[in-house]
Amino acid sequence: MAFKPLHDRVLVRRIEGDEKTKGGLIIPDSAKEKPAEGEIISVGEGSRKDSGELIAPSVKAGDRVLFGKWSGTEVTINGEELLIMKEGDILGIVE
Repeated sequence: MAFKPLHDRVLVRRIEGDEKTKGGLIIPDSAKEKPAEGEIISVGEGSRKDSGELIAPSVKAGDRVLFGKWSGTEVTINGEELLIMKEGDILGIVE
């Protein structure tokens, strides 16, 4: 199933963090936090001004981004857990 976000929404795949600390300790699943970094899978066409003019999104498919801990709505598409969030929930692009 193909999915295309609407307006200023983006589809994000979480990027899993390290399973070990810098000191070499293994972090159990119960102690892990959900990662706040992801890869943009798909982007909507953008939002509109009151005049109807389109505001193009600042991110594109393939960008690595940071987002807030509680941002987005979790969805399952083709058996994969993804997030749908507004572009405004993205804190920045990781370069």
